[in-house]
Amino acid sequence: MYNIKTFNNISEKGLSRLPADSYTIGEDIDNPDAIILRSANLHEMEVNPALKAVGRAGAGTNNVPVDKLSEHGVTVFNAPGANANAVKELVIAGMLLACRNIIPAWDYVQKVEGTTEEQHKAVEAGKKKFVGYELPGRTLGVVGLGAIGVKIANAAVELGMRVIGYDPGITVDSAWKMSSKVEQIKDPDELFKQCDFVTFHVPLIDATRDKLNAKRIANMKDGVVILNFARQGIVNDDAVLEGIESGKVRAYVCDFPSEKLKGNSRVITLPHLGASTVEAEENCAIMVADQIKDFLENGNIKNSVNFPNIDMPRSGGARLAIANRNMPDMVGQMSHVLGQAEVNIISMRNESRGDLAYTLIDIETPVSDGVLSDIMAIEGVLKARQI
Repeated sequence: MYNIKTFNNISEKGLSRLPADSYTIGEDIDNPDAIILRSANLHEMEVNPALKAVGRAGAGTNNVPVDKLSEHGVTVFNAPGANANAVKELVIAGMLLACRNIIPAWDYVQKVEGTTEEQHKAVEAGKKKFVGYELPGRTLGVVGLGAIGVKIANAAVELGMRVIGYDPGITVDSAWKMSSKVEQIKDPDELFKQCDFVTFHVPLIDATRDKLNAKRIANMKDGVVILNFARQGIVNDDAVLEGIESGKVRAYVCDFPSEKLKGNSRVITLPHLGASTVEAEENCAIMVADQIKDFLENGNIKNSVNFPNIDMPRSGGARLAIANRNMPDMVGQMSHVLGQAEVNIISMRNESRGDLAYTLIDIETPVSDGVLSDIMAIEGVLKARQI
């Protein structure tokens, strides 16, 4: 029986993927094998020795202490692409809100007073203040061409926009899915210079913090619209406000409200709605639940943010799943321990990712707790279990 601790409201469609005869699921479990969460902050959490996996039902993992969990051999999963359509639709909506002046126009109508006839006259007289422009022919820059960025780029192409994209680490999978009409640019500064709209879809790391700053905004087109539905901190809010004040920036649409952004008629802030659809929440929960189930029951890893992906068909009487540091002779030492115990290895696979590695070993018969302890005693082994 596996114990799963949940934080936040996780979709039942996801949790139902974990059979009740094999899984105990709840918010009050003390020694979980795995944690599933959405936005809860785990940075102050003590890492229980029983914990094997953490699944974030979303793409970003800023609320998860990935480095600390890695040190304990805990695999961290996310759900890339599960909320991609939801974010795509919100970005397109954000572009339309900005270029058609919908928010200030709506606010104007709410304040019109008088009889219906008087209001009609006032609206007709005032609507010229809210003249906007259309999307076809405009240039959209997409920074980050992962699952979300590619969907946005393709949708914008279908709307008749010119789309340019920047992503030095684009995957083969993303490249296959992206429209051939999307132009790729190797220099982000060149992208910023050409855009009428720019949208960000990258994680918040040191390399992306303040990706759009005052210097880059100064070199952008006059009247540019900036959209940030990725992470707060990727766009420098102070720089954007200065750009609005100077007339360089037409509008800023983002998912991260702050006190300094309030009250500016050229800023549209939303309460972190990017993935807030029923469909996205269900998709994220299903993806994470399936990944954790396969990990706990088979040791396979898919969509981990700290350990390598690995998938090996079961072929023995038992399986060893070992998280370790990426060091020389690790596999040799594991094999030696099993050989000394006269345990026959049927198949083995080892994958590495940076400083971490992960090994699956199928063996003819289960090993004793003593053999497992000997594997755990190898310098560099972070966690080992028998399935």
